[in-house]
Amino acid sequence: MAQNPPEAGIYSCTDAQGRRLTADRPIVACLDREQRVYGRSGVERARVGPSLTDAEREAQALQRRQQLQAEQRARDELRRQRALAYRYPDQAAHDAERAAAIAQIDDLAALAQRRAQDLRAERRKLDSEMEFYARDPARAPAALRRQLALNDESQAEQARYLAAQEQEKRRIHQRFDAELAQLRQLWAPAP
Repeated sequence: MAQNPPEAGIYSCTDAQGRRLTADRPIVACLDREQRVYGRSGVERARVGPSLTDAEREAQALQRRQQLQAEQRARDELRRQRALAYRYPDQAAHDAERAAAIAQIDDLAALAQRRAQDLRAERRKLDSEMEFYARDPARAPAALRRQLALNDESQAEQARYLAAQEQEKRRIHQRFDAELAQLRQLWAPAP
């Protein structure tokens, strides 16, 4: 990281032995302490801080990066809150969006329920065919056994899908509840 060039003027400091030193450039004996820079008229124009070690410079740079990141997060959060308040100007808009999201999941779940009912009806037909081989199921045709296995697998898949849709509904409700808590603070009149 480049440092600013030293300012033209008279540099003054007190070294480690307590002697007052003066020079027309930064004083090497005072690099570890503050130096004052005076103009030609004798008025103090600036103060030059002590030179930092590599570790101190790295620590300072790390602190600066962390501060910038924290400021960026705060700006991002403010932008997100503004976008949220713009998207949902009141609770009715928020409730309508929640209802639409849940309705979409309910539509998918209804399709899955119908498919599960069809699979159960198909299973009843396959079971009635299997009754003929009740005494010795191993003698049932391979095609029938494959259809039974496929039906079992499809029913299990539909059950997993329906469970996933219920979990998605819970997640949507949680998200909208969290948003609503934030929105209530944003909607509240400023004191």
